[in-house]
Amino acid sequence: MGKRNKTAASAAPVAKKKNFFQLLWKYRTLTLMCIPAIVFFFMFSYMPMPGIWVAFVKYNYRKGIFGSKFVGLQNFEFLAQSGKLWSLTKNTILYNIAFILLGNLLAVFMAILLNEMASKIFKKTAQTMMFLPYFISHVLVGVLVFNFLNYDTGFVNTILVKMGLERWQPYADPHVWPVLLVIIYLWQQTGYSSVVYFASIMGIDGEIIEAARVDGANAFQKIRYIILPCLKPTVVILLLFALGGIVKGNFGLFYNIIGTNSMLYDTTDIIETFVYRATMTDFNFSTASAVGLYQSLIGFFIVMVVNFVVKKIEPDYSLF
Repeated sequence: MGKRNKTAASAAPVAKKKNFFQLLWKYRTLTLMCIPAIVFFFMFSYMPMPGIWVAFVKYNYRKGIFGSKFVGLQNFEFLAQSGKLWSLTKNTILYNIAFILLGNLLAVFMAILLNEMASKIFKKTAQTMMFLPYFISHVLVGVLVFNFLNYDTGFVNTILVKMGLERWQPYADPHVWPVLLVIIYLWQQTGYSSVVYFASIMGIDGEIIEAARVDGANAFQKIRYIILPCLKPTVVILLLFALGGIVKGNFGLFYNIIGTNSMLYDTTDIIETFVYRATMTDFNFSTASAVGLYQSLIGFFIVMVVNFVVKKIEPDYSLF
């Protein structure tokens, strides 16, 4: 019997593996739906890639990208010779780590709170109020922060004087600004970020939550054992996407709040603000491209490493 089973198993037809074009035809409806996204990324992400060559030439407007003189890594010396490469990179990465981690944690927390609100009117009102700061210009945010922290007539110092206390000089103290900038960023971005997580919560099967209620689960148990595990894939994917830009700073936020206050550069200067000041009088496409390529390469390396770690731990949550 054993030999017959082995013979029958070996004689069974082996399913032929479909090639790429057969799979493309099989999933033609999904492929058709993906065409706009494929065209978009091809045009705006892959076609401009030959422009990376600008970082290795002394760009000449008349000769164009590929006709300009090749200078190798000379454009990258701009950052290396400044003596600030490490501090600029460190500031940029640390700020982005704080923005990403604290921003996602607060966004998840706010999304769960919105989901637990019983009143639909209050829920919609709170969501709208949280969403509004995202649409405020960084220029206006800088004005608001200055009027709030100004030494002479700022709101904080006015209160301190009324209370008989000494005035506070935040624009002369570089050590307070990492905390202030993170708070300002979270105030402006949390409402927008929470929308994604709130939508993910809305997509959870209501029957699962209802079954948990019938079994006697309270609100905290529902959040811990149902909502948070369901949000895990979304959190991981968004973190991986965010890590790709971890070396790219928020120029609008930093420049409009800090400006050209050199007393604060030790803790607030990032790659974008330094490059802007350095090239403001003599802008050079090649130098700017070299800095952008430096940021992109580090971001790509970080994404690959983190994605590899995620794939080892939870393969279903990795990007590829």
